[in-house]
Amino acid sequence: MSRVTQDALHLYEVDASGVVQAPLATVWKTLTTYERMNEFVPDMASCRVLSRNGNEVIIEQFGTARFLFMSKSIHLVVRATETPMQSIDIALISGDMKHYESRWELFPLPEGGTRVVYTGRLVPNFYVPGLLGTNIIRGDIERMMGAVLARIDRPDSTAARN
Repeated sequence: MSRVTQDALHLYEVDASGVVQAPLATVWKTLTTYERMNEFVPDMASCRVLSRNGNEVIIEQFGTARFLFMSKSIHLVVRATETPMQSIDIALISGDMKHYESRWELFPLPEGGTRVVYTGRLVPNFYVPGLLGTNIIRGDIERMMGAVLARIDRPDSTAARN
């Protein structure tokens, strides 16, 4: 993770990846069943689909950002553009970020399983303390990725059953 400046904004660039034993279709279903994300993504209170038009999905999310002894409620409306079984590009429409974009990419592995890669660029619209903020955001992304991978790898997960 790094902090970069673009158009006078201090962007946090984040990335995380991991490998799960689940097949590509299971991973895809888990990542695109948006209404169930709050069941396993840390600090996400709710996630609902507002509309779907082909491969474009408008999603509303409520969650909490935690910084040491403080917490801040977050509300986002994002556009997810799906390229089935390959990637999901997410862009901010409105909410508690100055800038938010992220991408999930899926890579089937020859030995079985799937590599899951997450990248993002974000700027909160509230104060985040410099280097401390970098560490907090990195920790949040690592926790989110860990929770997603654990959900996909669970043999009794909803995605595996459906």
